[in-house]
This record gives sequence, C-alpha cells and structure tokens, in this order.
Amino acid sequence: MTNTPLRLATIDLAAISHNVRTVDRLVGDSEVMAVVKANGYGHGAVEVARAALEGGATWLGVADVDEALELRATGITAPILAWLHATEPDFTDAVRQSIDLGISSRAQLDAVARATEGLRMPGGAAPEARGDAQTPATARVHLKIDTGLGRNGAESSDWAGLFERAAELESQELITVVGMFSHLSNANDEEDRAQLAMLESAVAQARDAGLAPTIIHLASTAAALRLPEMRLSLVRLGIGMYGLSPFDDEDSAALGLRPAMRLEGRVIAVKRVEADSGVSYGYTYRTEGASTLALVALGYADGIPRLGSNRAPVWINGATYTVSGRIAMDQFVVDVHDAQVEVGDSVVLFGDPATGVPAAEHWAESAETINYEIVTRVGGRIERRYTR
Repeated sequence: MTNTPLRLATIDLAAISHNVRTVDRLVGDSEVMAVVKANGYGHGAVEVARAALEGGATWLGVADVDEALELRATGITAPILAWLHATEPDFTDAVRQSIDLGISSRAQLDAVARATEGLRMPGGAAPEARGDAQTPATARVHLKIDTGLGRNGAESSDWAGLFERAAELESQELITVVGMFSHLSNANDEEDRAQLAMLESAVAQARDAGLAPTIIHLASTAAALRLPEMRLSLVRLGIGMYGLSPFDDEDSAALGLRPAMRLEGRVIAVKRVEADSGVSYGYTYRTEGASTLALVALGYADGIPRLGSNRAPVWINGATYTVSGRIAMDQFVVDVHDAQVEVGDSVVLFGDPATGVPAAEHWAESAETINYEIVTRVGGRIERRYTR
C-alpha cells in the first residue's frame, strides 16, 4: 500500500503516439498539430507533447503563451502556436522563444510589433532560431479569422484593416504572416463547409493585400476524420489524440483510437450495513437489503462530477457497479451488495473499455456532459503516472 496512491491517473503514452500516427496516416500530406492546452486535456502537457511528436506530429498547439513557454522550458523545440491572449498582451517572451502567435486584431498585431522592436533595442536579446544560429527578432503570426463561431478571430468587416496593417509590419520586418486559421462549429457538414468557404475568401483577400500565408488550418479531430476537404495544410488534433471520439455515433475503437487515461481510486473503508440504510448526504440512496459499502477517496474536489451521483459506473474486481448516493468533495460510496471487497482494492472510474472498464463516455453520459470535460477536469490531487 505504501506505493499505491489514493488517486491515480495512469497515462499510456504509447496510446498517444498510436493515436497521432493513426490520424497522421489518414490526413496524408497535411501536417498534424497536437493540441496540448489545459495541461494536455488533463493528461500532462509535456509528456503528451513528447509522445505526440514521437507519433508524427510536427506542431504543438496551446491556448495561451504561458502554456507554450512551459513547453519551451523543458527543451521542446518543435513549432508551437498559442492563440488566446490577454487584453493587453506582452509578447516579448513569446517572440524570444519562437512561439507562433494566433492574432485576431490590429491591436494584437501592434503588441507583437512592440515586442519585436523591444528585442531589437540595446539590451534586447534576439530569439534563438529553431536551429543553432541566432536570428533577428521577427515574430511569426497566424491571423485568426472568425468564420462564424462568434469567438476570437477577426470579423469580415475588419479583414481589410487587419491585412493592411499586417502587410505594413511585414514590410518593416517586424512580423511574418506564416499562417491563417479559424475554428469550426461542428454543427453540421453544411455549416462547416460554409465556414471553409469563408476562410478561403479571407485567405484570398489577404494575398491580394500582399501577404503570403502558407499554413492554412481549420479542422480539429472531427473534421480531420470525416471531412477530407477541411484538412488543408494542417489539422489540429485534440480529443482524438487522447483516444476519445468526437462523435456520438462512432466510438474510439471504430476510429482506431486507444483511450490514454485510466482513472482509479482505492477502497479506503468497507462496512456491512442493514437494509434501508441511508448513504451519503441527503440519503438519496438507501440499500435494498443488507449490503457492503465501499468508500472511495475521490470526489468533486478531484474533478469527479457530482452529477454522476447515483448514476455513474465504477469497476471493482471485475464487476461494474454504480456510485451510490451523492458524490462528496473528497469521497463517494459504492454499494457492492454481497461481493467481496477489501480495503486497498482498485476502483476504476474509466479507462479503455477494451479492457472491460467503463469509458469516459459513460461518465459523460451520467454527468450530462462530453468526454472532453471528463478527462480535462481531472484534478491536481490525482497523481499522474506514465507508461508505455
């Protein structure tokens, strides 16, 4: 027991590499960006990034610059794109560390230019290139276009001004517009194709303004798998890299993907109770007969959704049970009826269903959410261990 944590997420890095390799083969000439934002969807950004690169990814994607800098600090030199920024961003460290920046407005463009100029002033350090040589501080930019999602990205009314300013800053050798991109709604194929047409129109307008972006990207996992015309220069592989399906009508196994995370706790107490015994807060569960209750040291403080109370499955000693009563902050109870369960037994919440345990999707259904949220919300008290 001394080496057995109460709360454990085991991450199979071989599964990460396998999933990247599977999608890489499918998308042909398009490059693969491994999206490792939000601590690698809860799996561990650095470890996942390395496994993804081993599997054939050539880019890494994150939400913000701090996430990108954490990767750089570990010695990762692959291209990294960050696209969600503060209202008054300072891009100095991003430019210094050769982080590609997703830019949605003229104000952000000007902030990038200020960072580049600052690095060229006396005392400012030029960033290292991706090789060994030193290069002038020129920021690499991907212009973000809003094609209808209503989030960050330049609206069509702002395109002309954005492209004009970008061309001006390129002429001053302060930035290089290497790419353009957007995000799909994944509402339906017709809506997605309309977004593709809008992005293509923006790219054409940008080229008319004198820009020459070569990396055009739109597709995440869902479109990369099912809509070949969306693959363009590069696809951004998110949930599929972690072995989970973005679809309601097709599971991971059907897609050739392997879930990478197995989440488990330990039985920390066992007690025998009489019939009609109330369990946990509010007595929303009562035993039907004399039963054995197993206490598990995981709760909503660890990201276990409280909505899974009385609904979500767990696996103990080869059998599947349902959480009994309300999930508390640090613990929940499982009625195992007359089964033999002992302190220290493993309790698997989800993992690869091919091994007989529940899937993340089962918890998502129980909590009325999506598999993305189930793995991403796994908390910091849960130890991560990495295997191959």
